[in-house]
Amino acid sequence: MLIDSLIEDDRWRAADFDDHARIAASATLTHLGLRVDDYLISVLACDDAKIATLNADFRGKPTPTNVLSWPSEERGVEVAGDTPELPDIGQEIPYELGDIAISFDTCLQEAKVSNTPFEQHVLHLMIHGTLHLLGYDHIFDKDAALMEGIETEVLATLGVPDPYAAHEALSLDNVEQD
Repeated sequence: MLIDSLIEDDRWRAADFDDHARIAASATLTHLGLRVDDYLISVLACDDAKIATLNADFRGKPTPTNVLSWPSEERGVEVAGDTPELPDIGQEIPYELGDIAISFDTCLQEAKVSNTPFEQHVLHLMIHGTLHLLGYDHIFDKDAALMEGIETEVLATLGVPDPYAAHEALSLDNVEQD
């Protein structure tokens, strides 16, 4: 697994972001039966100001959010609750899954509000972003149930408790894919 990270906010360095991003993305791909070394994800580790600009530019919402993702190709499903097709990488290795941006400020605030260790919340959001790159979404209830189930399963492999059961107040409604 290649994680190409651009750390714009030094607080991410102090939080060992590169390691957390690699662990989360690798665990997600492995859980889905994908060969980790075949994939590349580019990640921007930034602050609320930068992610608010990106959110405005790409989604028309000029507010900060926790994580944004841009898949390299559309992989969404036609029918709510269906599992997206995994990428056909052919000879293109490493295959670029897409880009993720994550905001330190929003991530930290959400972790505090939900009483979740910051590192666990970062893992969760990186798993969430990686699933978006693979075509998973949470706009419709059936899609959300599928995506949250996978997130919970992947987090369990990392020794992280189910964030949806433990922290019902935490909502990822503001996490959407571009």
